[in-house]
Amino acid sequence: MWTRPAPSLLTITAVSAFVFGSVFFSPRPSPIKAPTPASAHSVRQSALSPRWTEQQAADWYAKQPWLVGSNYIPSYAINELEMWQADTFDPKRIDEELGWAQSIGLNCMRVFLHDLLWEQDSAGFTKRIDTFLAIADKHHIKILFVLFDSVWDPNPALGKQRAPRPGVHNSGWMQSPGAKALKDPSQYPRLEAYVKGVVGAFAKDPRVLGWDVWNEPDNTNDGNYPDPKDKVARVAELLPQAFAWARTQNPTQPLTSGVWKDTWAPLDKLAGVPREQIELSDVISFHSYDKPETFESRLTSLLPYHRPLICTEYMARGNGSTFQGTLPIAKKYNVGAINWGLVQGKTQTNLPWDSWQHPYIDREPAVWFHEIFRTNGAPYSADEVNFIRTITGRGAPAD
Repeated sequence: MWTRPAPSLLTITAVSAFVFGSVFFSPRPSPIKAPTPASAHSVRQSALSPRWTEQQAADWYAKQPWLVGSNYIPSYAINELEMWQADTFDPKRIDEELGWAQSIGLNCMRVFLHDLLWEQDSAGFTKRIDTFLAIADKHHIKILFVLFDSVWDPNPALGKQRAPRPGVHNSGWMQSPGAKALKDPSQYPRLEAYVKGVVGAFAKDPRVLGWDVWNEPDNTNDGNYPDPKDKVARVAELLPQAFAWARTQNPTQPLTSGVWKDTWAPLDKLAGVPREQIELSDVISFHSYDKPETFESRLTSLLPYHRPLICTEYMARGNGSTFQGTLPIAKKYNVGAINWGLVQGKTQTNLPWDSWQHPYIDREPAVWFHEIFRTNGAPYSADEVNFIRTITGRGAPAD
């Protein structure tokens, strides 16, 4: 999801795209290689047996238009809890913002859910998801839902969410599950109920593009938050179970989890979480916030896996990742591209990662990092939105 703000990480990857793929080399530090516990191996095998074949994945992808979209969080929400909780969920605002997306030719959104929302009120949460999907469908937008996320604050709590830290990129996003639940196997049945409940409710819904089971599962937040020391090992054990839980619902949509750092191929050289992500996914997804030449090398390295690719995060202007640089490459390889993000708002992800060290208190950055639209719906760059309309060939006035 959003590589952390340390200056040394400004080359970290995060794109969104679908293609047929292999795996590639990333210029990042070596990954934390957590051994997969024996118990996870058996779960992984049970999850792998119903994994889509290459032909099933290819057939599914052939039915999709060229997928171009954004990671979406409404401008009113600092995180996924504030987006979805009953007292802050705002369908009218969501309708307006997805109308802006439709107007420039975007046809998919990647949207984060949270396990605590299911625990709080599963029926109400399901109803709000259905309302959201109806709005998205009105604008001809399909949704890739994210079930779990290892990035940012490890201590999520329901209720009123804190205000953004002035001048800081993504200062209120919450992990799912939080550190407390991750460390406590007695809570895993609750997580299982969440995955089975959400996926089961929409397993045959044509408005759902797919299920991103876990965002950046081996991300350790680079010191911005105090993650558990054994976080990666715990996630390595839980990730295959999460895939298996989702598969019990027999979804007609694909499952995936995006690789985001280090080397992605060949498979026999991978270990721990990255290998699980590749082996468990029906379609391969990845992140790349890199310059065009690096993006292309990452994409082509994934081609030997012979599966559709999803680049589920890209576009960081200050890092050399742009619409004009990335989208022509994605289109060349028939890869769908999902940028971060859509509308300036309480996440403040228009500010760069280094704002964690140097907050932009009384000024905007010279160049916005993420986002396409300002809060009032005006485009950050008219050239960008005109380019997106042209390359997708779909831009039209919103309904």
